[in-house]
Amino acid sequence: MRDYQAMIFDLDDTLLNRDKAVEKMFLMILDKCYEEVNHSRKKEMLQKFKEYDQRRYGQSDKINVLESLFDEFSPKYRMPRHDIQDFWNQHFPYCFSINQNTINIINIIKKHVKVAIVTNGATQRQRAKINNTNLNSCFDTVIISEEVGFSKPDKRIFELVLNKLKVEPDATLFVGDDIERDIDGCQNVNIKGIWFNPCMINNESDIKPYDEIHSLDELLSYIM
Repeated sequence: MRDYQAMIFDLDDTLLNRDKAVEKMFLMILDKCYEEVNHSRKKEMLQKFKEYDQRRYGQSDKINVLESLFDEFSPKYRMPRHDIQDFWNQHFPYCFSINQNTINIINIIKKHVKVAIVTNGATQRQRAKINNTNLNSCFDTVIISEEVGFSKPDKRIFELVLNKLKVEPDATLFVGDDIERDIDGCQNVNIKGIWFNPCMINNESDIKPYDEIHSLDELLSYIM
């Protein structure tokens, strides 16, 4: 096993479960804007809410997400359009929680190699997620796309983290769930991309990750 110098992580749906956070956000909106709804109706509304959200992590404008929900499912209280973005930014980061096992794994890894986060998204929300889950204490550096002016898969964001960590690309691993943004992006600068694929979805692209894992504890085999 070769000596690696660093392991870099994506944030949403790699270290943090974004889907669960979206569900918590939906419940907050349901409580604020709707009267009591039955279980089947709630499931239908949640499904639509997730569709509207579209898992577009880098998009800061969530006004259309809630407006679409309100248009399809008439609320008791329709949140004013000009308040929606602030409501989302204020509450969504605190819908995230972290598995203690993930913290334990990161702490083991950082005893052997440098560790970093590279994430697409708005600075305020991403920083709040990281701080609220105490991930800020676990990493040597954190890079957020809005702060640096370019986002994955742009090779400049990967070059930036390599420079900050002072490591060589061929001795660095990047762990992420997005086959294009994370894996193709990092491999364009010769970082080895490990595809985090807990749901075991099929890779229908031409992108070939260096490796594929289904749980984060599998990463320990690279440094131990």
